[in-house]
Amino acid sequence: MADPRQRIIIKVFRKYSHSLGPDALEFLEDILEQHDIADEDLESSIDLIAKEYNKQDDAVMKVSLNVLQRVYEALQGSTGGGGETDEETLDPESHLFFINAFEMPLWHYSPERTTFERSQHTPTISGTADSRVMAVRNRLQIIKQTVLRNEHFSPSTLPSRDREHLLALKSTKQLLGRPGNRFLLFGMLTHNKEGKLCLEDQDGFVELDFSSLDQPSEGLFTEGCFALVEGDYTEDGIFEVIAIGHPPCESRETARSIYGHIDFLGQGATTLVEDAQFATRIQAELPELCFFFISDLWLDHPDTFNGLRKMFDNCVENSFIPKVIVFCGNFTSKGIAHGHGRDIQRYQDNFDSLADLLASYPQLTRSTHFLFIPGPLDLTSNSLLPRRPLLSSFTAKLRAKVPRVHFGSNPCRIKFAGQEVVVFREDCMTRMLRNLVGVKPDIGRDDLQRYLVQTILDQSHLAPLTNNVQPVLSEYDHALRLYPLPTAVVLADKYESYQITYEGCHVFNPGSFVGGESFKFSTYTPATRLSEECVLTIDEED
Repeated sequence: MADPRQRIIIKVFRKYSHSLGPDALEFLEDILEQHDIADEDLESSIDLIAKEYNKQDDAVMKVSLNVLQRVYEALQGSTGGGGETDEETLDPESHLFFINAFEMPLWHYSPERTTFERSQHTPTISGTADSRVMAVRNRLQIIKQTVLRNEHFSPSTLPSRDREHLLALKSTKQLLGRPGNRFLLFGMLTHNKEGKLCLEDQDGFVELDFSSLDQPSEGLFTEGCFALVEGDYTEDGIFEVIAIGHPPCESRETARSIYGHIDFLGQGATTLVEDAQFATRIQAELPELCFFFISDLWLDHPDTFNGLRKMFDNCVENSFIPKVIVFCGNFTSKGIAHGHGRDIQRYQDNFDSLADLLASYPQLTRSTHFLFIPGPLDLTSNSLLPRRPLLSSFTAKLRAKVPRVHFGSNPCRIKFAGQEVVVFREDCMTRMLRNLVGVKPDIGRDDLQRYLVQTILDQSHLAPLTNNVQPVLSEYDHALRLYPLPTAVVLADKYESYQITYEGCHVFNPGSFVGGESFKFSTYTPATRLSEECVLTIDEED
């Protein structure tokens, strides 16, 4: 086999951080020769094999010949005649999972091995000083590896005119002794002991000066978020910023093509090929299947139960039964005073009334799953993120009367046939705007919604803030990650409803259920991977 073909094979596997021994290289060359692969199709053919190899649980950095042979045989089988499973109708029940934050396995990112490693330590609520450092370090390394893989930061190895003008990422320690030079840094925005805004990375920090910045890139910049900052280092040890932006977001397909073999949710990993097959079958066999999302279901509001009855009646009359109905808190319109027995009793009575209402619709309870997500004002066993499910003492009647009821953490994940939907109930817009630092954009409502979505997805985290602003259980910080990017994210917020798709991820906010003269909620259709706002008007007789 000619040397140029060998170089292409080695280059493709090196892209996935794998090296080839003589046996593996010879095996791949034999495959190419056996199938008479042309030179123009060589790279794409090897790329397919390399992707599938990378998804295997026992894949190692030095390519294993046994694993490689198994991958080739599997690819041969998948390209054969149609399987028997295609003739069976897709059963939604067997592919639907509700995953609490405290059930997700913990994966640490290893920059040395450039992959994720499963933690052997059982996470605890208390956490340790090391776990708090590790949580931030994981965020930094996960985002940094996507930045370095981005085409704007990984130039071609061949000399070119564009390569000469590209800025490589530098560390804060590389600034020392080099005033007057221009640098591109990546780190976390934070305040030092004197209260001045700095950029901090693993090697140190540098004070930022925004006086020379004309216009930042799109997004919201808060203390605790990671940013790419370009500027000049001065004699005074200050970094004069000329440009600042969020790290580029990596699509779900790209991330899963590299880490598809890792089971981040603990429910079994699927390949991209399987996901594509699921998507095709859902569109063909389950085009009407949908999920309902309701936020701020104030059970103490006089109109809430009327709105629910109207929604349920419409579902029954039109034979439109959702597969999942997600009820997000707050389940009370006002906080419950600590130790006030009357308010606590009323809180429980409202859940009992909801159980009676749901039980009166057997057409729904027979096939619909009901998922409850607590809000900031609801009673759970902890107040830090992620929050545990509603206390069981308030939900006993719901468990007894509703067969398919689930009580999720906040956030919670729904896994359905290769799709991942993240549900998060938090007043994200208010909290993010309250903690803006450095530059504060003067933008309209639509841009503000887009900026919020872009910031959260670019940061690959539901709460890109410091721990003193948004306390997080450090050993469960991985439950707030958005990497790989989910299929959809529900940012249930008291802010007005919206629907935005960014980098292939659909993000929407159902808004408060009771509002003015209507009831609002959102529907999500897995076949289209899009949501739709639904409005029910309040009739005078109601």
